[in-house]
Amino acid sequence: MRSYKELPDDAGSNIIGQVTAQANRISKRLSSVKHTVAVMSGKGGVGKSAITANLATALSLMGYTVGIVDADINGPSIAKMMGVRNITLEYTKSGVLPAISLLGTKIISMDLLLSEDDAPVMWNAQTQKDAFTWRSTMEVSALREFIGDTEWGELDFLLLDLPPGSDRLPNVVELIPNLGGVVVITIPSEVSHLIVKKSITMARDILKVPIIGVVENMAFYVCKHCGEPEPLFSVQDISDYELNENTLGKIPFDPKFSLCNDSGTPYLSEYPDTPATKAITEIAQKIEKFFDT
Repeated sequence: MRSYKELPDDAGSNIIGQVTAQANRISKRLSSVKHTVAVMSGKGGVGKSAITANLATALSLMGYTVGIVDADINGPSIAKMMGVRNITLEYTKSGVLPAISLLGTKIISMDLLLSEDDAPVMWNAQTQKDAFTWRSTMEVSALREFIGDTEWGELDFLLLDLPPGSDRLPNVVELIPNLGGVVVITIPSEVSHLIVKKSITMARDILKVPIIGVVENMAFYVCKHCGEPEPLFSVQDISDYELNENTLGKIPFDPKFSLCNDSGTPYLSEYPDTPATKAITEIAQKIEKFFDT
């Protein structure tokens, strides 16, 4: 078990005095990044991180240079899904070299800083009363360092895999004022759709961040006998929930997704000819088109 103060290059002390310098570093790092995209969801369990990993893979296969910031500081999973969990980060005078997947995706994640698979991130406060405020402050500080201290180099896309909920997006917008857009992940669940509406309202109406579109994951499954799509959840179509946003696509459920997540091999590269791969590729193409228009 390790605390944040035990992590390399920790900025655990004198945070306020380092904010300006970090903001300048972030601006400099992102000057060579063409497009920044936050991937968020209203609730957990919708496959957001798996979609992020595979969107990055799709964009890479389309010829783009891609990076991922695992912004889920307390529940990181991108490193595992992208097969870089066991890579040791290298530190140079100018910053941290991100882990690089087999397809060239650059990745930074808290998971790469923990010594053991079951080691949680601990946020030490002076008292339990201060723990919530301290934890939030340190999470933002860690995210600031992830973006500002990593040598991203030239990137076409930098994807930020946010934790569930809408409360972390303001932190990202504060760090990246010119955030290119948001992709929102949901599933065919009334609860998920209702919470997603709150996330969209936060992004679009309060933070004024462009909504690239909504992705419905596990929208259906393909019958292995007849090849026809069948509903996985007994709820209405996503369009019935008046999200008032562009639907980027619907991804069918495929149990092989979970196997790929566990093995650290992106689904797209392992199963290039499936309905789910086709759907994700089309979503990536729509993201490409969003920034081209």
